[in-house]
Amino acid sequence: MKQKCGPREASQRQLRVGEQIRHVIAETLQRGHFHDEALLDAGRVTVAEVRVSPDLKHAKAYVMTLGGEDMDDILPALNDASSYFQQEVNRKTALKFTPRICFVRDDTFDEADRIEKILRDIPKPRGED
Repeated sequence: MKQKCGPREASQRQLRVGEQIRHVIAETLQRGHFHDEALLDAGRVTVAEVRVSPDLKHAKAYVMTLGGEDMDDILPALNDASSYFQQEVNRKTALKFTPRICFVRDDTFDEADRIEKILRDIPKPRGED
């Protein structure tokens, strides 16, 4: 029997729960009832993805602000408010356990820009202008 190396793919259940949590976090950010000054304009934070651990007890929320601005202030503020987000997830979903939420920077846009720049910089073969 073949053994897989590297990270396991997420199960359907993990994907479904992650999507539910993403929606709850996004709704909570849109309402914007936060005490932290860094989160007063939390409506401009985008939740790209939420990845849930196989036991559904931990969730990593990938977030980014429009233009990537103020992430050094917003990320710590979001992580400080994670218990509030957990309460909202608990209130709005029917999960047996409410996952611990950790907010991290979403670097997919930066990575896509980097790849696009590399592809643009590849010299064209002669005769293809």
